[in-house]
Amino acid sequence: MKILLLGKNGQVGWELQRSLAPLGELLALDRHSTSHCGDLTHLEELANTVREFRPDVVVNAAAYTAVDKAESDAQTAHVVNALAPEVLSSACAAIGARLVHFSTDYVFDGSGHAPWTESDPTGPVNVYGRSKLAGELGIAKQGAKHVIFRTSWVYGTEGGNFAKTMLRLAQEREKMTVINDQFGAPTGAALLADVTALALQASEPLSGIYHVAAAGETTWFDYANYVLRQAKVLKPHLNLRVQEVLPVPTSDFPTPAKRPLNSRLNCSRLEQALQVKLPVWQTGVDQLLAKIL
Repeated sequence: MKILLLGKNGQVGWELQRSLAPLGELLALDRHSTSHCGDLTHLEELANTVREFRPDVVVNAAAYTAVDKAESDAQTAHVVNALAPEVLSSACAAIGARLVHFSTDYVFDGSGHAPWTESDPTGPVNVYGRSKLAGELGIAKQGAKHVIFRTSWVYGTEGGNFAKTMLRLAQEREKMTVINDQFGAPTGAALLADVTALALQASEPLSGIYHVAAAGETTWFDYANYVLRQAKVLKPHLNLRVQEVLPVPTSDFPTPAKRPLNSRLNCSRLEQALQVKLPVWQTGVDQLLAKIL
């Protein structure tokens, strides 16, 4: 199997290099690669990369993920998140390749309390969400064999993440405030990479949109408290100054981009298709903390 991976140095891309390498010949690119173009803002060159390498599968883990910045940089977000996936789908369709793409719960409006299913009406509330939804639609329009994994609250060991931020602040401050009215499940990049590798080896290829997130649900406030409790267990001598962690509403942290309050995803379709049981979110966070502490 020849696999083209885009976004190799992002949180998910980093883990995909590990999970995809045993499956065959892997060409992993990012926007700085020189052997082939992996820059999603260079659409024609991107299509040329697919035509020249002729992969069996393209895995697109690259995206414009700066949610707040996208509000003032909508054009770049649209090129990377909407136009580039459509170009990749067209190029894949031309050579019979499959496309694996990652999307987000931000395609929904974040209302209600029920976990979102793949067939629920979309309604993004910010530029980032609209650009990601446009990417999904563009992929389908161009007709490549494809699977789109929608996920939420992604973290990885590489680069920054919520847990690292909470641990840093807890060492600097005696009092912290954390949002307590947004609900979701922290989902590890490693889990997404493993699911992707499993999907590519499935006897019945997945097709269309699937939700992938760790099992269970939490809020950022409860997530923060879990991280701090577990950190003390794993590293009893860790010097945490924080004495008080207070819950606050999203309105206490105004941001350029509106955030959805309900990021819960129903992943039963994926679990049935691959015959797997996704782990609870605490499992991945425990593994993350064991690595970074």
